[in-house]
Amino acid sequence: MTATITGTQAAAAPARRRLGLVRHSLLLAGRSLTKNRRNPGLLSDALFMPIVFLLLFVYLFGGAVSGSTHAYLQYIFPGVLVMSAILVGMLATGLSINTDIKKGVFDRFRSLPIGRSAPLAGSVLGDLIRYLVAVVVLFATGYLLGFRVETDVPRALGAAGLAVTLGFCMSWINVLIGVLIREEVIVQTVAFLGIFPLAFGTNMVVPTHTLPGWLQAWVKMNPVSHAVDACRGLLLGGPVAHEAMLTLLWSAVFLVVFAPLAVLAYQRRS
Repeated sequence: MTATITGTQAAAAPARRRLGLVRHSLLLAGRSLTKNRRNPGLLSDALFMPIVFLLLFVYLFGGAVSGSTHAYLQYIFPGVLVMSAILVGMLATGLSINTDIKKGVFDRFRSLPIGRSAPLAGSVLGDLIRYLVAVVVLFATGYLLGFRVETDVPRALGAAGLAVTLGFCMSWINVLIGVLIREEVIVQTVAFLGIFPLAFGTNMVVPTHTLPGWLQAWVKMNPVSHAVDACRGLLLGGPVAHEAMLTLLWSAVFLVVFAPLAVLAYQRRS
């Protein structure tokens, strides 16, 4: 009987640890939400970045690319949706983690009986509020400028969810950068340089066939391009399944590769 109870308890231990890690991560995510509530200025990038990008691209390239700003607004809005989700997550999360490490906040977490990955997971989960703010601001701004969803509300929500999923998974790249690099300025520089070819080397601004051959090859293999095409199909109509599946596949790859690397780098640094 004792052996049976001991074996059952041993088998249940990993499950308890996993549940504990989830609970600790959610608690630390609540800490991030509290920081944002007490200092709303931390959400300024999520508030203003979508507006700036949408206005800049529509009124700078609209007449030259599509002949009218309204037609170009319909074309570029899905791309700005994806780019906003990626930039809001990647440029903020790693920097926030780097700042907490330098201030000794994560050293305090080390003294607590929590999983080593919980501080990183909690910070990333807490930053989901940035995605929500960015998406809401972008759709509100787009509507005021004249953008209209040509499908339906569920598909529009699907487009927003797909963009946020990719942005969330790619944010682990910047988490790794924030843990490995000690200087905040260098974290920002490396993150921006790393994300620039992914975010802008797409068919977001102009159709793929108008680009040089070498750039077309990059655009077609760029995971962000798949997300842009999928969101266009969900918002404006058109084929969706293939591009959405590729986007989810790439999201899984980013998460599976970079999340463990970030946790490992954090464990070695701490």
